[in-house]
Amino acid sequence: MNRRTLARRAQAGFTLIELMIVVAIIGILAAVALPAYQDYTKRARVSEGLGLAAAAKAGVGEYFASKAAWPTSNASAGLPAAASIKGNAVNTVTVGTAGVITIAYNTLVVSGGTVTLTPSSANAGSVKWTCKGGSTFPTKYLPSECR
Repeated sequence: MNRRTLARRAQAGFTLIELMIVVAIIGILAAVALPAYQDYTKRARVSEGLGLAAAAKAGVGEYFASKAAWPTSNASAGLPAAASIKGNAVNTVTVGTAGVITIAYNTLVVSGGTVTLTPSSANAGSVKWTCKGGSTFPTKYLPSECR
């Protein structure tokens, strides 16, 4: 072997500074991605509650269509007890006065956080829903129609 071949073999591979730069870039990307992922998972948990409330919305709409008034409880809307409608991130789904549906979340989203769905009658007997987060509920976790 000549000297040129030995010199090329000695230069094969990465230097320490090149490896440190790659590790730093990966660290920066992880630092940016982790908070975004945490927000994404909390928004997904909020949508779980809205999915559980879909049955309550149907019950409230049916009650309004048949009686021309809003239900005042889960029982009057034809739903099970509020505590039995729950999920991984949802404690209860409650139908209250004037057909207002309240979704109470557990600590996976916001401890004590709630989202309310308020019905109003639109033309031709249809129901329009207004979504609003509670006072302790961060707006960034709400779906766009609730902001």
